[in-house]
Amino acid sequence: MSKANILIVEDEHIISLDIQTSLESLGYTVVGHADHGEDALKKVRGLHPDLILMDIGLKGEMDGIEAAIQIRTQFDLPVIFLTAFANQATIERASQAQPYGYILKPFQEHELAIAVEMALYKHSMEKKLRESEERYELAARGANDGLWDWNLKKNEIYFSPRWKAMLGYKEEEIGSNPDEWLKRIHPNDLKKVQESLASHIKGKTAHFQSEYRILHINGSDVWVLCRGLAVRDAKGVAYRMAGSQTDITARKLAEMRLAHDALHDMLTGLPNRALFMDRLTLRIEHTKRHPNLLFAVLFVDLDRFKVVNDSLGHAVGDQLLIATAQRLQQCMRPGDTVSRLGGDEFAILLNEVNDASDAIRVAERICGRLVSTSMLDSVKRSTTASIGITISDANHAKPEDYLRDADTAMYRAKALGGNRHQLFDSAMYTSAVALLELEGELRHAVEHQEWLVEYQPIISMTDSKMLGVEALVRWNHPVRGMVAPLEFINVAEETGFILQIGEFVLRAACTQVMEWRKTAYPNLWVSVNISGRQFQDPNLVKTVKNILAESGLAPDGLLLEITESVALKDYKYSLKILNELSAFGIRVALDDFGNGYSSLSYLKDLPLNVLKIDKSFIKDIAANNNSDAITTAIIAMGHTMNLQVVAEGVETNNQLDFLKARHCDKIQGFLLSRPVHGSEILKIANRIQGPSAGRIY
Repeated sequence: MSKANILIVEDEHIISLDIQTSLESLGYTVVGHADHGEDALKKVRGLHPDLILMDIGLKGEMDGIEAAIQIRTQFDLPVIFLTAFANQATIERASQAQPYGYILKPFQEHELAIAVEMALYKHSMEKKLRESEERYELAARGANDGLWDWNLKKNEIYFSPRWKAMLGYKEEEIGSNPDEWLKRIHPNDLKKVQESLASHIKGKTAHFQSEYRILHINGSDVWVLCRGLAVRDAKGVAYRMAGSQTDITARKLAEMRLAHDALHDMLTGLPNRALFMDRLTLRIEHTKRHPNLLFAVLFVDLDRFKVVNDSLGHAVGDQLLIATAQRLQQCMRPGDTVSRLGGDEFAILLNEVNDASDAIRVAERICGRLVSTSMLDSVKRSTTASIGITISDANHAKPEDYLRDADTAMYRAKALGGNRHQLFDSAMYTSAVALLELEGELRHAVEHQEWLVEYQPIISMTDSKMLGVEALVRWNHPVRGMVAPLEFINVAEETGFILQIGEFVLRAACTQVMEWRKTAYPNLWVSVNISGRQFQDPNLVKTVKNILAESGLAPDGLLLEITESVALKDYKYSLKILNELSAFGIRVALDDFGNGYSSLSYLKDLPLNVLKIDKSFIKDIAANNNSDAITTAIIAMGHTMNLQVVAEGVETNNQLDFLKARHCDKIQGFLLSRPVHGSEILKIANRIQGPSAGRIY
């Protein structure tokens, strides 16, 4: 197999043939001959030799040196000069062609072999090195990472074009001094990077890696991940270190965004519960070291926020929350924290107060700021809030304790009408604990049906006959005994237990009245109170119908009582439900009439059957002229609207005589009978309607 293809350029034919013979004996192939420079260039272009043996002293316009320079420049091929003489001037001129060797004529075959072999080897190595360098340069330019190569002995560093472009610089704008790198690292990150570099150079770590900020030419910071590896000598001393630099700004920004979102409310941008509790924890620890430095926690809850969401929509509600967050921040000092806990609840940490009066002033400032008119979807609305306040307490070790106390005080402020602040005291905590205990006991009572239904007679004013009864629930508590409704109904309403309690009472009452109807009183009916939570239950009508079917009681045996505030809370909904009940034959009474905010224009369209006069008016009969006038007007209005009028809470003969004179239809109250067990009702009915019946009151 031929080792290489060689072109001989020699103007003496005999010498050219001798060279060919020697080369072929060495295993090389002579692809051609040329005797002047121009012909040599032509042969190189056509024959593509691996090596050219070039006589320096060629005849013609282009000698061997000029031809070799052009061959080297145009074709990057190795040239060995042949010469019979070699003076200094010729050698200096020939060096411009960067020849791969010289052979003096006449030459020995072994000299030719060595010169050719060395020239081919040297050219091959140079070509491989050049290709490697080109590949490296292409990789460096094409890579997204910036590359660097640090000569530790010379303390010079190479930065790739991409490394420089990553910082906004052109290639010539950054030199080879390591300070070009280190001086641009963010001051807060520099020490960390230097320590990491030193640790790896000393051999303490397997590689160098660090994330840090580095200054861009435009003044911004670029987050980069830098990696490197040192090259060591036989003694393990690092003499060179190379690596890459990757732009990780997008990832860092995403991580910071995620970290921010994890600790901040997405809607308002305020710190969320987790961040608030963390800051409060730090503040508690600080107070342990400095007991005289007080702080305060405020719990802020918007009043009637649900009305905004229900009437104007959640988008408008969100606008209100954003505006509230901005106004709360405007009321704070640097160092204070405003957070959104969720919904319309906000918590505030006043980092330093002298006493409770400082926190109260902030609360008053908040109320004043919030009450300023807001535009909500073209609706002007003054926003108010209930605010609970608690001051740092040595007995509290956890942030939850402070939030709990402030929350408790807030509920007290809301119970007092809202748009105010309330400072926490221990009595509130006691009350809150009692409330929690009551909720737990109510849950147990619902599960075990610890309810007793009593009945109070409703008497006709015309013939003193008992027409019906009102069902009244009692809680037969296993420890406390009989518990009146006033002690638990509100809590049952708030917790939703009223739905199960109400269904129990309704089923028990219908079953009881059906039993009475099967005896001597076929027309007796029962009146059952329906709470606001029950009335809003979408299954109310279905539940009532099912219970009537189960008990066998006809619809005319049931009278449902709702208050006027419940009836007019959502007029369209009320009209729909009441029409469904009326269509089924169930009568409806409007309870506590006169004590709410009724609009007669609404009431006249509701399918009502009975008005029940609020007992507060009955109580003041003959003692308050206004009560007399209102009671008289209610009775007259009810009759005008073809409604039966019932007065409840009748306790004296004077009240009875007054109502009888005004032609009130029915009465109930302690004067006639207290609520009694179902077994006593028939005895009362028999006594009223027996042959010796007279005035029982």
